[in-house]
Amino acid sequence: MDDPFLSSAREWLDRGDRDLETAELLYDEQGYSDVIAYHIQQAVEKYLKGYLVMKGQRPPRIHELDTLLTLASRAEPDLYEPYIDLCEKATKYYIEERYPPGPPAEYSRAEIRADLDVARRLADTIKGKAGR
Repeated sequence: MDDPFLSSAREWLDRGDRDLETAELLYDEQGYSDVIAYHIQQAVEKYLKGYLVMKGQRPPRIHELDTLLTLASRAEPDLYEPYIDLCEKATKYYIEERYPPGPPAEYSRAEIRADLDVARRLADTIKGKAGR
């Protein structure tokens, strides 16, 4: 029988994959940088929540990635340092820069590419711990 925590965690990770793949497709097609940034944030949130579930924790209903990373790093301290900058930045993608007033945020392609690369490394690290 499958471990229920691992089964639930895989659902989170699968949803994270969808967001990260969407961000990468949009990037490849010259999509809007604010929409790509949103999908990066969503992917990272789902990977971190999946990791917490895998560790037997109920993830909090929050979008602050730095808080989720802090919770995850209690079980895996090596997760913190490589990903804290992305988590702090991507939280802003979701909370501060997504809604009016004002025009949509614009990010450079280089900045978005770098964020996609770090998000992919985080995804690969977490999925590796889930046996995927």
